[in-house]
Amino acid sequence: MRRTWLKVCKRGWLLVRVPLRLPQRYGSAMTHARVWKFRPPPGREDEFHAAYSGTGNWARLFEQAQGYRGTELLRPLEAGGWWLTIDRWESAAHFDSFQKDFGIQYRGLDAEIEGVAGEEVFVGAFDE
Repeated sequence: MRRTWLKVCKRGWLLVRVPLRLPQRYGSAMTHARVWKFRPPPGREDEFHAAYSGTGNWARLFEQAQGYRGTELLRPLEAGGWWLTIDRWESAAHFDSFQKDFGIQYRGLDAEIEGVAGEEVFVGAFDE
C-alpha cells in the first residue's frame, strides 16, 4: 500500500497522491541504538557530562570506528535522577566490529574514568 498525505490549497483541502517520505535521521532508514542509564555520584555530574556527552571521552573513542553515528546524553530533570545515553551505530555489526577492533582502548578508558558513572545499567539495544 502506498502512503499518501493531504495537501492544503487556498480553496480548501485537496487530496494529492504523493509518496510519503520518512525523514532519514542519521543518514539511513535504520539505526542501531544502544541505551544505558547512569546515576553519577553527587558532585561529579560535570565530570560525568564531560565523559559521556556527544563530544565526550566515549564519543571521541567511538568516532574512530566505522559506522558510529553519534551519542546523545539526556540529563534528568530531578536531582539524583537517572541520566541516559543513546549511542547510535549504522548497524549492530558495526558496533560488534568496534568492540573487536577497539576492545583494549575501551577497557583502558573505562578504567581511566572509573567512578565517574556511579551506578550504570545497560537498558538494551534497539533498532530505530
